[in-house]
Amino acid sequence: MKNQLFIILTSFIFLNSCSFAKESFTGKTIRYKTNDDVTVTADLYKTSKTDAPYILLFHQAGFSRGEYREIAPLLNLMGFNCLAADQRSGITVNGVKNETNKSAKKLNKQTKYVNAIPDLIATYLYAKNNLKAKKIIIWGSSYSAALVLHLAGLYPSNIKGVLSFSPGEYFKINGLSIADEAKKIQCPIFMTSAKSEQKDWQNIYDYIPSKKSFFIPSKNGNHGSKALWKKQESHQEYWAAVKSFLSQFID
Repeated sequence: MKNQLFIILTSFIFLNSCSFAKESFTGKTIRYKTNDDVTVTADLYKTSKTDAPYILLFHQAGFSRGEYREIAPLLNLMGFNCLAADQRSGITVNGVKNETNKSAKKLNKQTKYVNAIPDLIATYLYAKNNLKAKKIIIWGSSYSAALVLHLAGLYPSNIKGVLSFSPGEYFKINGLSIADEAKKIQCPIFMTSAKSEQKDWQNIYDYIPSKKSFFIPSKNGNHGSKALWKKQESHQEYWAAVKSFLSQFID
């Protein structure tokens, strides 16, 4: 019953808030360091509840934290604090430039997909140690949808949930496939993508030993977290699935 009420309430909020979600930036931009001295730039979106769960939001290839300018405020209304981080592999989206990429290049760091792992770790540690997050959920898009599976395996006792939008075997991490990384996950996980992409992640999904669920849209759908943008045809379907998964983390 609690989950049903959560979905009904957040559906009402969503329908009444989409019109203003992209009008203005409602967060606060912060910065913190990785263990290899790159400065990560991130947008912090807080609710009125300091003890609300934190969702750490990571973007897709070529993008920036701007991927979540429309999404994070809606997650706030659902009761989640959010931290949307630039990774060093990415450029710009929605008029928001990737500042972590600039920092990495100034230090002559490589900016391939797998090189962004320190940025994810630094974001997790900042949420845990500086923001004092009591419940952390991680969310990835495209290449970062694969990286969050690795991150969940690194911190199995502290990460409480994972949302993975369009993951795939984009690279290996320390010689391991993403499916191998998935074997380490202990928390609940939600996976989704465009309809045509399911074949790219089904094997990864099958290897996950923990509680898991997935969503495939009735139409074509879209790649990565941008499937939730209101201009996308199937965005309401995706949101309904996301809300259903996230309902278990609201007390």
